[in-house]
Amino acid sequence: MLMIRLQRTGRENVATYRVVIAEKSAPVKGKFQEIVGHYRPQDALESFTVEKARIEHWVKNGATPTDTVARLLKRTGFDGMERFIRRYPKRKPKGEEPEAPAASAAPAPAPTEAQPAPTPAPAEEPAPPPADTQAAAS
Repeated sequence: MLMIRLQRTGRENVATYRVVIAEKSAPVKGKFQEIVGHYRPQDALESFTVEKARIEHWVKNGATPTDTVARLLKRTGFDGMERFIRRYPKRKPKGEEPEAPAASAAPAPAPTEAQPAPTPAPAEEPAPPPADTQAAAS
């Protein structure tokens, strides 16, 4: 399966990307079919240039853009990229408690018999202090 994806190039801490057509199982820096554009996120305008005719050709022939490439293509005016963009569920803020489960349809049955209150246990008498063994030995 062919993918339209980004291939990182550029120096350390100055990333630039090629937009390439490559086999899905191929390594990211491996072989590719064709270079169809460039992306430089460091620029003030985030320059993203692609050959529109070649992108349309490859999509028509079954190439699937990655999520990031589809978002960039949509931003530049390509139609039909929504079907390639994944929708992520919204996360709840960390400090928020999870909601309590909804009340069940049938309420819990009330206890029919009242249980008698437990009777307190009788207080134990303290043990007598031990006899003085030294006084008894003399």
